Amino acid sequence: MNKSKLPQERMDELFSILQKRFEKNLNRHPKIEWDEVRKKLEASADKLWSVNEMEETGGEPDVVTLPGYKNQIVFVDCSAETPKGRRSICYDQDALESRKEHKPKDSAINMAKEMGIKILNEEEYAELQKFGKFDNKTSSWLETPREIRELGGAIFGDFRFGRTFTYHNGAESYYGVRGFRGLITL
Repeated sequence: MNKSKLPQERMDELFSILQKRFEKNLNRHPKIEWDEVRKKLEASADKLWSVNEMEETGGEPDVVTLPGYKNQIVFVDCSAETPKGRRSICYDQDALESRKEHKPKDSAINMAKEMGIKILNEEEYAELQKFGKFDNKTSSWLETPREIRELGGAIFGDFRFGRTFTYHNGAESYYGVRGFRGLITL
């Protein structure tokens, strides 16, 4: 991972973007103050770099309160559709290597690792949907349980017909409208 400190100009720009998004969407993070978020980001150059990667790939990261992450600040991709800079990818490296023709450029697991973030699991994805309607036209790979992956499958989610759905597909499949959403904790 090529994590380095962001230039001051980019840090200032990113903090401005994040603060505006934070203040516009207070329902996603009640009881959390922006000053606390900023201090934690300033204290961790690696995590700030990862949040910047989320932003640069179209994720529109914001702080989201999720069960299971008590006393942690959690940034999640909150773009209306799966991030544009992370689409047309298969699930993981094994799936990528299994493709003989028309290989995608990368996999969700590889990209998340390079970015320093974790792919949302099924429960986290369902919780995110409580804060809006995400993936109305796209879908997002989700962290897949080992037993499903061992059988060659992977799961993804989307929001259709007023509800959140989780589906399955071959892990090697990829579509122009499927990417992934991630999170990082501070």
